[in-house]
Amino acid sequence: MWESESESVSGRDYGNGVLSSTKHGVKTDGFEKKGQSWYVATDIPSDLLVQIGDVSFHLHKYPLLSRSGKMNRIIYDSRDEELNKIILDDLPGGPEAFELAAKFCYGIAVDLTATNISGLRSAAEYLEMTEDLEEGNLIFKTEAFLSYVVLSSWRDSILVLKSCAKLSPWAENLQIVRRCSESIAWKACANPKGIKWQYTGKPPNVSSPKWNEMKDSSPGRNQQVVPPDWWFEDVSILRIDHFVRVITAIKVKGMRHELIGAALMHYAAKWLPGLIKEGSGSSDEGSNSNNSNGSSSNSWKGGLHMIVSGTRDEVPSVQAKDQRMIIESLISIIPQQKDSVSCSFLLRLLRMANLLKVAPALVTELEKRVGMQFEQATLADLLIPSYNKTDTLYDVDLVQRLLEHFLVQEQTEGSSPSRSSFSDKHMHDGNQRGSNLNAKMRVARLVDSYLTEVSRDRNLSLTKFQVLAEALPESARTCDDGLYRAIDSYLKAHPTLSEHERKRLCRVMDCQKLSIDACMHAAQNERLPLRVVVQVLFSEQVKISNAISNNSLKDAGDSHYQPLVSNRKSLLEATPQSFQEGWTTAKKDINTLKFELETVKTKYLELQNDMDSLQRQFDKITKPKQSSAWTSGWKKLSKLTKMTNLESHEIGSQVPNAELTRKTPRRWRNSIS
Repeated sequence: MWESESESVSGRDYGNGVLSSTKHGVKTDGFEKKGQSWYVATDIPSDLLVQIGDVSFHLHKYPLLSRSGKMNRIIYDSRDEELNKIILDDLPGGPEAFELAAKFCYGIAVDLTATNISGLRSAAEYLEMTEDLEEGNLIFKTEAFLSYVVLSSWRDSILVLKSCAKLSPWAENLQIVRRCSESIAWKACANPKGIKWQYTGKPPNVSSPKWNEMKDSSPGRNQQVVPPDWWFEDVSILRIDHFVRVITAIKVKGMRHELIGAALMHYAAKWLPGLIKEGSGSSDEGSNSNNSNGSSSNSWKGGLHMIVSGTRDEVPSVQAKDQRMIIESLISIIPQQKDSVSCSFLLRLLRMANLLKVAPALVTELEKRVGMQFEQATLADLLIPSYNKTDTLYDVDLVQRLLEHFLVQEQTEGSSPSRSSFSDKHMHDGNQRGSNLNAKMRVARLVDSYLTEVSRDRNLSLTKFQVLAEALPESARTCDDGLYRAIDSYLKAHPTLSEHERKRLCRVMDCQKLSIDACMHAAQNERLPLRVVVQVLFSEQVKISNAISNNSLKDAGDSHYQPLVSNRKSLLEATPQSFQEGWTTAKKDINTLKFELETVKTKYLELQNDMDSLQRQFDKITKPKQSSAWTSGWKKLSKLTKMTNLESHEIGSQVPNAELTRKTPRRWRNSIS
C-alpha cells in the first residue's frame, strides 16, 4: 500500500502510521473497557467523565486540558471547579475517534489507518487540538498523515473518501473530500504504466495486474495490459455524493466521455441492480456487480435494491428516497456527448425516474437525452408502464415525447452550418442526410413495432394511435407492412369501432407502400373497410402491371423475339410462394372489378344515348313556338331573294346560248366560202 515514512521534529514522532507523544502528565499502561465505559489503567483516580452517546470515558482533566482548547473553554467558562462531567454527543467520529484522541493526549501510541484518519482529523478539529497549545498536536499530525501518506495512495484515498460519508459537514469543511476526489481523479486519468499503485478493482478470482509488478516487468508478449476500466469497481463503493465529486473532477481532467459513461452504468448496476437486471445488453455489468458484491463483502455491505414493478406506495419511503437521490445525481453528471451511455440504459433510468417521481426538470432532460439516440432503442425498453393515473397499460404519451425530441434533434442537426470547405461540406451534407434517413427508417420500424404491441390495449384511444403513427414524415417509411400489422391488431382489439373510425384509422396507411404479401392479406381482411380493400387491390394491380411492363421492356432490349408470356412466367416464378398460392383468388377479384367497371360504362353510354334522343325530341317540340313575326318576315324575304336570283340566273344562261347558236352557223359559212 504505502511505504513507511518517519519524521522526528522536537519531540514529535510519527512513523509507520503510529502517533505517540513524549509529554504526558499521567503515567498509564493503556485504556481498559468495561461494558460501555472506558477506564485509564492507572492508580490515580479519574476526575472527569466524558459522555459520548452511550459510551462514557473516565479520564483526567490535566491531559485533556493541555491539548484541547475546547475542553479548556468548557471547564473554565463554566466557573465550576467541581465540574466532572462533559457531554459531547455532537463530536464527529463518535466514541471511536474520541478514544484515539484521548489516547493521544495520554501519550499512548495510536495507529493511523485510512479508515480512522478522517474521523480523527475531524475530532481533532472539533476539540481544537492546535499548535498553540502544544507543538506537534493532533491536528498537525493527522494533517501530515493525510497529505503525505493517504493522498499518495490510490486505495487509501478511496477508503478515506468512503469513511467521510459519516462526517458531514466536517469532512467537507476540512477539504478532505475535495483533496481525496482530486487525488483519485488524477490517478484515474494518469497513464498506469510504471506507477506503483495497486488497484483492487477486480475480484480475487480474476487475475488482475498490479502496478508494482508492472514497474519491474519488461515489455513483452506475456505482459498484462491494464484495462481502461480498472478504476470502476473501486470508485463504485463510494456514496453517491462523493461519487459525483470524483466524476466531476475526472471530467475536468479530460477523460474520454465513453469511459465516464461506462463508469456511470457500472455504478448504477451495483447500487440499482433492478436497472440492469432484465437488460440483455448490460449482462456483463450485472455479473460484475454480483461478483464484486460477493468479493468485497468486508469493505462494502448492503446496497439498494430496486422494485421495478408495482405502484409507488409499495416502495419503502427511505429506500425510495435513496434511490431517487442516486437517479437524480446520475442524470446530472451524464456527459453531454451523444454516445456516452447506451440508449437502453437511459430508458431504464427513465422508467425508474417516473416510478420514483424524480424532479420534472431532470426527467425532461433525460427524455431529451433519449431523443438524441432514439434510433438505438429496442422495443423491450420502450414498453414503459404507465405509472400515472391513466387507463392505458403503457405510457404512450412518453413515447410520443421521445419521438418529438428525436425529430427536433434530427432537424437541428440537419440545419446546423458546417465550417468545412465547399466540397467537404457537400460530401458531409450528403452523408448526414443519408444517416438521418437511415435513423428515421429505424425509428419508423421501432414505432410500428411499438404500435403493434400497445394496440392490444383496449383502453388505447384512436387519437393517440393516430397521432403516434402520423408523427414521422412519409419519407421515413418505405414499406407500410409494419403499420398495417399495427392497424390490424388495433382492429382486432377494438371490434366496436364504427365505419367512420375504421376509415380514419386506415387513413394513416399508404396502400401503395404495402408489399405483395400484405396486399394478399388485406384483400381478404374482413375488418378493413371496403374502400380500403378496393384501394389495396387497385394498387396491387398497378404494381403487377408495372412490374410486368418493366420486365418486358428490359427483356425486349436483350431479345426482340422473346414473347411476353415468358416474362409473365418469370415474374410469377420470382414472386413468393404465398403470392403464387393466392394468385387465383386475386385474379378473380380483379376480373370481377373489371366486369363491374365495364357494366357501369355500358349503362352510362345507354343513359347518354337516351338523353340525347330526348333532347332532340324536346327541340322539335319547342322549335315552332319559338318563331316570331320578325323571324317569319326575314324568312319570306330570304325566299324572295333566292327566287329572284334563280330567275336572273336562268335568263342569263339562256342569252349566251342563243348567241352561241347564232355565231356558230356564221362561222361555218365563213369557213365554206
